[in-house]
Amino acid sequence: MTDEATSPLRRRMIEDMTIRKFAPKTQHDYVQRVKNFAVFLGRSPETASFEDVRRYQLHLASSGVGVPTINQTVSTLRFFFKVTLKRNEIVEHTHVIHEPRKLPVVLSPEEVARLLDAAPGLKYKAALSVAYGRRPAGQRGRLAQDLRHRQQADDHPGRTGQGRQGP
Repeated sequence: MTDEATSPLRRRMIEDMTIRKFAPKTQHDYVQRVKNFAVFLGRSPETASFEDVRRYQLHLASSGVGVPTINQTVSTLRFFFKVTLKRNEIVEHTHVIHEPRKLPVVLSPEEVARLLDAAPGLKYKAALSVAYGRRPAGQRGRLAQDLRHRQQADDHPGRTGQGRQGP
């Protein structure tokens, strides 16, 4: 990861990451993110202030960069300022963004029926039926009967016949 043209600051950051056993790809990504920050600043990131970091975060957010990229950049800058430069005050107020979880799409019973009808074969219909909790039409009534029968057997454990056996 080191290079003859590497600045002392970059070499120090690479050494700090090596000590902490960062993977080579992580080291490359961290160096690239600090380099992007320096390009944004137009000067060495060593001279950056809290306001510079804040402006860079705002720049990333307004340029349409995704939440994961912003969070990775925040982590990189935290490492750079806290570990390499030992300037905790610069990044103590930076925060990662929590992206809201998206709810899964829930199909209506009619949509599930259409999906099952479109399945190319019995194997696919069976797999989709299991995934969507659907039984073939003739078995739906049978399921209700089975459940009622089991309930009756549980209510009357001494009964002989098709009820449960044992304790």
